[in-house]
This record gives sequence, C-alpha cells and structure tokens, in this order.
Amino acid sequence: MTDIERVGVVGCGQMGAGIAEVCARAGLDVMVAETTGEALELGRTRLVNSLGKAAQRGKITEEERDVTLDRLAFTTDLGDFADRDLVVEAVIENEQVKTEIFQVLDQVVTRSDAILASNTSSIPLVKLAVATSRPDQVIGIHFFNPAPVQQLVEIIPALTTAEETIKRAEAAVTGLLGKHTIRAQDRSGFVVNALLIPYLLSAIRMFESGIASREDIDNGMEMGCAHPMGPLKLTDLIGLDTVASVAYSMYEEFKEPLYAAPPLLQRMVDAGRLGRKAGAGFYAYS
Repeated sequence: MTDIERVGVVGCGQMGAGIAEVCARAGLDVMVAETTGEALELGRTRLVNSLGKAAQRGKITEEERDVTLDRLAFTTDLGDFADRDLVVEAVIENEQVKTEIFQVLDQVVTRSDAILASNTSSIPLVKLAVATSRPDQVIGIHFFNPAPVQQLVEIIPALTTAEETIKRAEAAVTGLLGKHTIRAQDRSGFVVNALLIPYLLSAIRMFESGIASREDIDNGMEMGCAHPMGPLKLTDLIGLDTVASVAYSMYEEFKEPLYAAPPLLQRMVDAGRLGRKAGAGFYAYS
C-alpha cells in the first residue's frame, strides 16, 4: 500500500491530461493546474472527451466515467496544491519553465514528505531538484503517450533523491496506478528516448534526403519490423516540438551527432507543423 491519496498535476496538455486521467481512474483525488482559464477549459474538455471515448469503447462504464470526473478538480493557482501528497509537473519541455514551477511548488506544498515529480523526457532531474529546498524529494516519473493506454513509466532518481522517495514513487506507480516501472539513471533521454530519438531522427534524415517517401519509411518499419507505428507517424504523435526538444537536450549533454535535430525538423517546428496536435506534421490530420 501507499500513503499517497491526493495528487496534483501541473499542466493539462496531452500528457498532463493523460496523467490526471490515470490517477483519477485509480481512485485518487486529483487537482489539475493550468496557467490560464482558457487553457484550463481546453484541458477539462480534453479529459471529458477522453473519458467519454473510454466509456463508448467499453473500457470503463458510464458510472466509472462520472465517478472519475468527480475526482478531478481544476485550478489556475498552484497555491491550491498545498495539501498534495504527490505533484507531477507535465508542462512544456523547457528547463527554465520547469525550474520556476519547482521553485513555486517548493514554497506552496506544505506536506513535509510530499513527492515533487517531473514528467520530463530529457531534462536532468538534478537541475530541478536543486532548485528546491527538498532535493531529496524530487524525482522523475516519466509516463508515455497516451498515458491511459501505455503501461510503462520510467522512474528517474536524481543524485539527490532519497531512497525512501524512490520506493514511495515506485509503490504509487505500480500499486495504485497499475503501471510497470523501469528505473533509469539521470542522463538525458533516460532509457526509452535514448534509444528512440536517434531512430526517429534517422527516419527524418532519410525522408529529408529523398532516400524514401514518408509512406515507404513508415510501411517499411511497420511491415518489415512489426512496429505498430512507423517513425514519422510516431513523430507526429509525440509532437515534432517535443522530439526536437529532447534531441536538443541529448545533444547538449553528449555532443553525439546522431542526437542533433535535422534541419527539416527545425523548419517544421518553426512553421508550426508540430504533428497531430497541430493538424499537420509529416502527415495531414483533419
């Protein structure tokens, strides 16, 4: 069992909403924070729609959908997170933004042993930990998209993270949320992205150089290697801006050329072609 009952989620975009849904469906009291009322309403709509689709598909009953929605509260004030046992930050992959959020959480979360977690996919956890007065209670809890479906969660302790924090985080993710955890060292990319990002960047370079069409690249990996989704489709699903941000963090840490974002990826991000969430990436989405 675990002592975590009240969860805060900072950010209600694609990942934040998914994490909030997972926690609420597990029976936890969940509060979600966004920066503006407009962003909060978009996040609320995202959650309502996701739970509605789960009910339509028979994944949950309509009663479970309603009960789950009742467990969700929304705010634009991080001060409302005072009583949270666990807070998961799930905002844009930007070190400065995340650091500022952790500084605020350090001030407002009153439980002395509360876990402050980041869903970062590449930013060193120790940089977020030392921005607080409780670096022993900061840890990476990295969910995968879509969080309600994907079973894997990476647990990433910083050099400063206490063993008790690690044990409590793993117990919450496995015992309460029913996910499978793997433990990663605090190195940019951790386990999954350290393997995945170079693969995605290689596919983008292949398309950029005209070696193969986007369809042939994706079909090749789906039909030839039994991947459920080709690399360019997967990049669209993850978000081109997120892929570029993770690539940047990994390149900054390791200076490995394979981690450098291809020019085409940078141009597409600049143009706002960010993938599914923007309606256009390597493919068009209605």
